[in-house]
Amino acid sequence: QVQLAESGGGLVQAGGSLRLSCATSEHIARTYDMGWFRQAPGKEREFVAVDSWRKYYADSVKGRFTISRDDAKNTLYLQMNSLKPEDTAEYYCVAKELFSGSIYSAQDYEYWGQGTRVTVSS
Repeated sequence: QVQLAESGGGLVQAGGSLRLSCATSEHIARTYDMGWFRQAPGKEREFVAVDSWRKYYADSVKGRFTISRDDAKNTLYLQMNSLKPEDTAEYYCVAKELFSGSIYSAQDYEYWGQGTRVTVSS
């Protein structure tokens, strides 16, 4: 069974930084598209970033967030800088087979982590 274990969420002031981590198996880390979605209270899940054959970002986080993957640790990261109150959400690590489906569509991701909460205070 595929496991995606997120960590690193928390409470931070606007303008601050957080780094989310997602640990998984070697097979997933090295052969799957891996990324992040988020869901704010009362809103639908939205795409944040994905590490595929190249990196893709939502316009709302471009220039502030950086996605990266450490093959030696089988871990995906999301470095979040210049955080804003509107970044407050539950953040989910996701994975899908390489090149399958749409990288922007939540329904096309087969595997989801349990989520980690990010709260940005103003």
